[in-house]
Amino acid sequence: MATYKAISTVTVGSGGALAIEFTSIPQTYTDLLVRLSTRVNETGQIRSYVRWRFNDSAAGYSYTWGYAYDNNVTNGVSDINLSAAHIYITNGPDSTGSTFGNTDLYIPDYTNANNKSHIVDGVTENNNTTTYMVSTSASMWANTAAINKIVLQPNPFGGGTIKFVEHSTATLYGISKS
Repeated sequence: MATYKAISTVTVGSGGALAIEFTSIPQTYTDLLVRLSTRVNETGQIRSYVRWRFNDSAAGYSYTWGYAYDNNVTNGVSDINLSAAHIYITNGPDSTGSTFGNTDLYIPDYTNANNKSHIVDGVTENNNTTTYMVSTSASMWANTAAINKIVLQPNPFGGGTIKFVEHSTATLYGISKS
């Protein structure tokens, strides 16, 4: 039976945040889970994207991504050797007020000396039947270092700088298998 222990929670305060960071991650668990409830301030967007990096590394990320949005389905989208890990989806300011996108980032065996695989499942909330997005992806970081830092940053559609809005939260869990 696996046991989950909350290691750290970040809640974005007034004024927003350019990034959410988990640093000095203990190396005593089997797996990691980051559970996110986020929203960004990207003008004119119902949904937006967030990327992450491990250990400040800017190389070696790849993914395969499937998603459905607004009654359209796409799957098999992939890319290799990126500068940041694959995106997850989150709510933008044009979605229903006070709703947040929810995502789980699961990282098995994060301390091993092999490449690090991870799985992402996410959904945006918009309280209607015509504008939504759900996604799942399998990603890999081609690096043998144990993960000791995770940084999440909004990735705008049109360039520029966007932030996580107040009340966005992220909790890092350590998972021990018995």
